[in-house]
Amino acid sequence: MKRIISWIAAIALLSGSAAAVEPLQGEEITIAAPYAVLMERSTGTVLYEKMPHEHCSPASVTKVMTMLLVVEALDSGTISLDTIVTASETAASMGGSQVWLEQGERMTVEEMLKCVAVVSANDCAVALAELVAGSEEAFVQKMNQRAQELGMQDTNFTNCTGLHDDKEHYTSAYDIAVMSRELLRHEEIKEYTTIWMDTIRNGEFGLSNTNKLIFYYDGATGLKTGFTSNAMYCLSASAEREGVEYIAVILHADTSQDRFESAKTLLSYGFANFELISLRPEEALPPVKVLLGSADSIQPIYRGEEFLLEEKGVGLNLTFEVQVPESVKAPVEKEQMLGKLIVRNGDEQIAEVDIVSSSVVKKKSLWNVYHGLIRALFGCDM
Repeated sequence: MKRIISWIAAIALLSGSAAAVEPLQGEEITIAAPYAVLMERSTGTVLYEKMPHEHCSPASVTKVMTMLLVVEALDSGTISLDTIVTASETAASMGGSQVWLEQGERMTVEEMLKCVAVVSANDCAVALAELVAGSEEAFVQKMNQRAQELGMQDTNFTNCTGLHDDKEHYTSAYDIAVMSRELLRHEEIKEYTTIWMDTIRNGEFGLSNTNKLIFYYDGATGLKTGFTSNAMYCLSASAEREGVEYIAVILHADTSQDRFESAKTLLSYGFANFELISLRPEEALPPVKVLLGSADSIQPIYRGEEFLLEEKGVGLNLTFEVQVPESVKAPVEKEQMLGKLIVRNGDEQIAEVDIVSSSVVKKKSLWNVYHGLIRALFGCDM
């Protein structure tokens, strides 16, 4: 892997998108799966790809997007973990992996989300989709809209489960890595994707995770398996060690063992060869004075990616130059651009990070300005 990869990755941080690096090709890593991507979660850097944009049937890896929309609904407050979900006739009629919901059966969102994450329950996925959007069809529209927002150009969903081998239901290894990365921004999902064994219905029904990496791979955090006769064995696997998290996507492997071994090979390659380097100086940013503002100063903050992915053992001589003015004029908007952080390795600039305002500062009224002048001149209030 050439060192230049790191510099390109740093430049890509400016746009906030996944790093446009030249990924490894198949000659350096051998895996059995025909389609694969290895991505570092924090920066979005792609370290390995094998036919990453080929349109593929994803089977139940589809549920990465389903879970993403559910946790986003939780974050927005439209639903809560305690919200009761009543299984419809449609949800209860799902085949494939399921927990055998009966029509009218009631469970909490938390229980159903757990069932989707652990045993890939199609019935619970549909029930949650109906809760969030009113119907599975409306939920699928939300899935495709979210995919577009994330820049997933090789994806089209027709259902929320991946159960049916519909030719119009497809995605790619790269797009799965993108939506997996977005899901992992919600740390709470790991409370479910890392469960190895659990129960529902007061302990009467057992759950065992379909992702065997959770049991035997150090640091595994998820994420989702899938299988149909057309899609074969699929997997979006994530793992974290020492603050670095990788996503390995495997599609259309011939056997279940192949998908897990392929993912393990990619994840282990990432952990063995790369590390995250902070793009932040240790010193805190000083406040910036606000002229004629309702507050005397404002606290600047950094905006953008925080890390650079670098090969282990490559020595860096990083220096940080903070470029912010001593003062700005009111009014100041939240996240208004104030300056830049320039990061250099020796004499070479490798990154540029925005520095913005952390809050709003309104402009003083004429009365407040006049009142301040009187106090300054006479040392008293009027």
